Amino acid sequence: MAPFVINQEILTSGAFSPFYLAVGDFQATAIYSDPDIQHELVKDLRSNTDIPVFDHQDGLYMRLTVESNIAFFHKWFGCREPLSEILVRFELQHDAKKPLHKCSESEIRRVCFAKYYMSGVPSAVFCEPIHGADIKTIHTFVRMLQTMKEQPTAVLILVSNLEHALLVGDVVYKLQPSGIKPVETEEDAATPEPESAAAPAFAKLFKISAKVDEKMILFDPPEIDYIESQDGKAMIVINNEKYAMDATMMETEKKLEAYGFYRCHRSYIVNLQKVREIITWSKNAYSLRIDNKIQSTIPLSRTKIQDIQEKFNLE
Repeated sequence: MAPFVINQEILTSGAFSPFYLAVGDFQATAIYSDPDIQHELVKDLRSNTDIPVFDHQDGLYMRLTVESNIAFFHKWFGCREPLSEILVRFELQHDAKKPLHKCSESEIRRVCFAKYYMSGVPSAVFCEPIHGADIKTIHTFVRMLQTMKEQPTAVLILVSNLEHALLVGDVVYKLQPSGIKPVETEEDAATPEPESAAAPAFAKLFKISAKVDEKMILFDPPEIDYIESQDGKAMIVINNEKYAMDATMMETEKKLEAYGFYRCHRSYIVNLQKVREIITWSKNAYSLRIDNKIQSTIPLSRTKIQDIQEKFNLE
């Protein structure tokens, strides 16, 4: 399957500057933007291309069972994979006899995924595929995505969450009104960062500052969940609330290393004391689950998986 292209000829909304983007096969491309811009991009794609946009709102039959829904679309699309294998692939075998209107949102999402998968389209756009989904459903989407890439299918994924973009996208872009720019997804081995100074034997009184409006707020390192990079600046994140720092990620990494913080990804520095779980989505996709009120997940670079396992003394 040849890649499809988004170019200035199809961008008519005026919500953002025109851009050219080739969406290749054998990899998934993710675009991270705020919901309003995403909505305008979806409108443009639907109005000016024949590429299917999947957003979980196309028709399922709520009075039918899970199995009956999948059987209908299995026949409709002429899917060659056995129906029983489709149920297992999307972890729906235990819910097969349940009417769809009695299913959870995540179970319905997996039925949608099964429908999209069986359609066999050569190219597809997914809109917020894992937003609000449970762990099982995210695993299912990541596995489906891997299979689609191998077929190959050209896949574009639109999200409003950077963590989701980094999880599902092999290539990630950030779309703003001023235009589109790439987001680095892996550490740049060719340009190593300078080694940090040796950590002090004990931590002195220390606060991390962030600016909100005209006020300067001081945070104790233990209360911080993680640090996120946005447009080259570091953002403190506590229970999904973000506070801008007047510092780069490299500067912040050096300051916080002695307090149990770790650069788990180019765009993230995590408080290791807050890590509850290491999640393996696939052989190349990992996340850290944070022990906070909203159970945040942040990306873990595949180059860091062994290092962090050693930090936690894991085999």
